Amino acid sequence: MKLFVPDAVVPSVVDLDLADLKRRGIAGLLIDIDNTLVPWGNPQMDERLAEWIGRAKAAGFKICLVSNALPERSAAFAQLLDIPAVGRAMKPLSRAFRRGMDRLGLPRKQVAVVGDQLFTDVFGGNRLGLFTILVNPLSTEELGTTKVMRRLERRVLRSLARRGLINADSIKMRLGSEGND
Repeated sequence: MKLFVPDAVVPSVVDLDLADLKRRGIAGLLIDIDNTLVPWGNPQMDERLAEWIGRAKAAGFKICLVSNALPERSAAFAQLLDIPAVGRAMKPLSRAFRRGMDRLGLPRKQVAVVGDQLFTDVFGGNRLGLFTILVNPLSTEELGTTKVMRRLERRVLRSLARRGLINADSIKMRLGSEGND
């Protein structure tokens, strides 16, 4: 079960405390795209998120997008943000995260994974010993397979909270009104 425990749970990428990450020795971020930076399938990024990426880069963080989206989609956002990307990453496979770390040129102890999915982003990052951060999905629009996984994800998150492995309040924040099924 511990492979499903994120190191942090925050509402959104913009809520990440960059100073705290620096204190933890984090110098690089592997960030998911769909439902983490933009609503699933949306071609436009919210200005607040693009500005946050700019602030993180200005603070010295190296950033790489690691997404299961098609390479063209990943490349378009990478170009917009002037950062590298790994498209069709096949998360949670380890190679997805290793490719991102290679692009950052950082050892795993200095890298955090930021994403909205427990079974791809958190599980995959934890398998490599990376610092993992779970954010709320930006939209309920997503692939049918992801919707199925969300139901299982909610059960696992509630179980982790009952066992004291994650803060129950952070789960309430993440699940909102969905926390009752």
